[in-house]
Formats: sequence, structure tokens, C-alpha cells
Amino acid sequence: MGFTGIWAISSHPDSFVAALAPTLLPAMAADRCRPGAQDRWRRWQRAPLPEHTTWYTPVGTPSYSAAADAAVDSFLRLTAPGQAVDDVCDGTTDPAFYAVDDVWAELAQEDVFLSVHSKQYAVASFLHAVGPARAALLPGWCGNFLLTSDQVREQLGAVERALSFGPAERAAADARDWLHYAPGEERILDGPLRMWRHAARNGLGLCGLAVHLS
Repeated sequence: MGFTGIWAISSHPDSFVAALAPTLLPAMAADRCRPGAQDRWRRWQRAPLPEHTTWYTPVGTPSYSAAADAAVDSFLRLTAPGQAVDDVCDGTTDPAFYAVDDVWAELAQEDVFLSVHSKQYAVASFLHAVGPARAALLPGWCGNFLLTSDQVREQLGAVERALSFGPAERAAADARDWLHYAPGEERILDGPLRMWRHAARNGLGLCGLAVHLS
């Protein structure tokens, strides 16, 4: 079955963040607490995955491992969009709210990072690229967060530690990012930090949503 995954990070005044909070925060909390979610996170933190090019070795080959396949499956379930946030953002929970219109519409280019891919989840590639230690420094849950301007400023240092790379580190992270990009498209290793710095500099809050686009 085909699908389109989108990860959007957008900056907004605190008044807009406050208006979104009653709709988005309960859904984000529900996905974070869904059965198995924390176990999958801890499993990945304990045992980072190997390069994605080695995943799903065919059964019967010498390097095949059922345990390795199970670890990949666990990670991909962890990093797929959560049902509660999906339902809120596509209008299933409340037909009066649709993220495309009610969160992202009419934003200037500098106020949003968008990663849209057919049959791929940007957050999965992002977390695999940065690895569990850096990911543990990031607020929110698997790409989803809603933060006031004060919270953005408070978290900026941790986000910069998580997403700043030396040349060799960046090359290794780029190699773990399996997404394909159009010429000039902002990469997942660049957009989130740009948005954090932009919001902190301009006294704005941030909304991160990883969902299916429908």
C-alpha cells in the first residue's frame, strides 16, 4: 500500500502554540504512552542498529538473523507516525481541524521545515542517522513536539549538541540517511537545527509533526 509521510517543523507565536496545545498535546502524550512504545525506544537505545544497507538479509543466507530483523521491525514501528497524532492531524478526531490548513497554511519559507517522501518516514531516517545518544537529547517524541518560545530557548543548547557535527561525523550521519532529495531540498540533518535557531532568535515557539499526508 502506498503512503506519503511528512515531517514538518514550524515556528509560531506563543499565542498560536497555546491555541494548538489542547488539540495536539493529548495526542502526542497518547502516542508516547501507547503499548510497547517505551520498550521499543529503550531497545534502540541499548542496541543501535547497523547500517540500513545490511537490514533484512534473506532467510537462509549465512548472515541472516531473526533477532536482527526483529530489532529493525521494532525501530520502524517506533518511528512510524503515531495513530493518535495522525488521527488529529488528518481530521479524523475533529473534522474542524486539519494540520495542512490549520498549522502549515500560509507559512513563510523560513518558518517551516518540510520533509515529504513517498513510502518513507523522514523521522525514521533522521533518528537512524543521528543515532540514539544524540536522539536522547532532543525534546518531544519521535519528531512530535509542541513548545513555547521559552521552552525552545531552554532546549536550544541540547538540540545544538545533538545536531552539530564535525566533518567526519556529518559524513557518517549522511551515509545513514536513506532518504532521496531533490536538488536544493533541505536535508533532515539541516532543517531541524535551522528551525530551532530561527525560533530561538525570533522569540517563537515550535510545532513538530510526523504524520501521514492525506
